[in-house]
Amino acid sequence: MLYVDIPGAAEIGTLVAARGEALISIYLKTTPETQHIDAARTRLKQLTQDAVTQLEEAGVPKRTIWPVEEQLHDLLDDDDFWRVQANSLAIFVTPDSLRSYRLPSHLTEMVQVADRFHLKPLLRAVSMPQHAFILALAENEVRVIELLGDQPAKEVRVPDLPKDAASVAGTANVNSRSYSGRLGGGEGQKHHLRQYCRQIDAALRALLSGREEPLILAATDPLLSFYRSVNSYPHLADDAIEASPARVPAHELGSQARDILDKVNAAAVADFASLYSARENEGRATTQVARAARAATFGAVDTLLVDIDSVMPGLVDEESGEITFDKDASAASYGIIDEIAGRVIANGGKVIAVRRGDIPQEAELAAILRYTI
Repeated sequence: MLYVDIPGAAEIGTLVAARGEALISIYLKTTPETQHIDAARTRLKQLTQDAVTQLEEAGVPKRTIWPVEEQLHDLLDDDDFWRVQANSLAIFVTPDSLRSYRLPSHLTEMVQVADRFHLKPLLRAVSMPQHAFILALAENEVRVIELLGDQPAKEVRVPDLPKDAASVAGTANVNSRSYSGRLGGGEGQKHHLRQYCRQIDAALRALLSGREEPLILAATDPLLSFYRSVNSYPHLADDAIEASPARVPAHELGSQARDILDKVNAAAVADFASLYSARENEGRATTQVARAARAATFGAVDTLLVDIDSVMPGLVDEESGEITFDKDASAASYGIIDEIAGRVIANGGKVIAVRRGDIPQEAELAAILRYTI
């Protein structure tokens, strides 16, 4: 089983705002297979030493380094923590705190030391969904299935989820042609099916509250249309698995849902490319890192596409947005692209972390601006 704890918008904002003398960001490949997790623990021990070395070379006092090292060693020794992992682990450490997030994405391993966190790889897990829920909806059964990364889809238990439409209606079935008031015939059937869908929507609120993962429907009409008409979750996918999910194994539904999830992600990139092209003609789009840094500093970036893997060491002036490049990464600098992304988020913009090939002109970044700057 894949265990994930993806940070929400508030947590991302806290990480973006963090500043300090010794902030360490570690990205590590892990595995949900407990019997193979020792390799990841060994690698984290090596990355911890890399971080300590960078801090020492930057002249950070021992009294600041020791608490960082101690927290990472405590995490290494926590057997219960290592029993439940996903495909990657993101760790953010200061002398006073350690936050870790288990992620479904396969992220590139790295350790960064600076006066702020390196968040761009984490944004990939947040901005491009690798996690979704499937609502397998039929008249005689309803299931909720979770899709996590490249792991097999698995059914999840949802409290108060109705068993079937008949149990909601309080009848043997909902297809009776007899009448009792208006609740009979075709009109009665529609009433009961909508009632069934409303109860499902209510039960799902506890599971989906505060989430942004897509919910993918697997159903046929009329239930497909009825559920869409009562749904209250804002991230219901436009595409659906338009076939009866009754008795279809979870892994088969997961395979079909993964195709829809890929379309959701591809559509987000395509929408960006189309808008970028239009805004570029108006002087409101750029792939120039220096211009994007200045625009992000003044809150002018609406949406930013960034290369998930690139690291461009240097500094961005807090007031002017002017860039100073460094030849090599060190504790005295940080990732420029990462800093631009952080400023976009802090000013209410959206950041989408993708692969280089998805960015216009295959640049380090691409920004759509709110206004010309």
